Amino acid sequence: MKHTKLLFLALIFMASYNCKEAKKETKDVMENKDIIAKEIKAEEEIKTLKFSLEPKSGRNVKGEVSFTEENGTVSMKATLAGLTPGEHAIHIHEKADCSSADGKSTGGHWNPTFSAHGKWGSAEGYHRGDIGNFTADGEGNAIVEFSTDEWCLGCDDETKNLLGKGVIVHQGVDDFVTQPTGDAGGRVSCAGIIE
Repeated sequence: MKHTKLLFLALIFMASYNCKEAKKETKDVMENKDIIAKEIKAEEEIKTLKFSLEPKSGRNVKGEVSFTEENGTVSMKATLAGLTPGEHAIHIHEKADCSSADGKSTGGHWNPTFSAHGKWGSAEGYHRGDIGNFTADGEGNAIVEFSTDEWCLGCDDETKNLLGKGVIVHQGVDDFVTQPTGDAGGRVSCAGIIE
């Protein structure tokens, strides 16, 4: 009888231990699934669009521009060649239409908040398309990088959505004062931001 009780207690102990192990394994599997789901979600949140910049206004300014959206921030990178050495302006314009020879088919600066033109972040105002100036080296090459949480790629907020807009590189410098363009001169390169 004593052996039966001991055997019975041993079986209860083993069953209890196995249940705890099964619960622990289930918890570990669920935690791993959560980690994998978060990694997949993070990968899904990265959007990248890449376009060629084409010459305009009789110039030979070419390049590539990419936009990457990750965790609510859009980063732009433009790689340019064929510029005159020195400073130039780059802006986002209203339309993704680079059909005209002078680039004016893109319309004016993208300004969905109806603000004054100015330097990005200025308290006096700035357009969502007012990226600013950059410098081309002695060979006419430049890389422009810019990031903001005030843009998105394909979201429902039309004050942030870049799709359907154009990228314009200007011959001159944005003075951040002249309304509404910054007096940046001719449009020497263009790309349309489309899906």
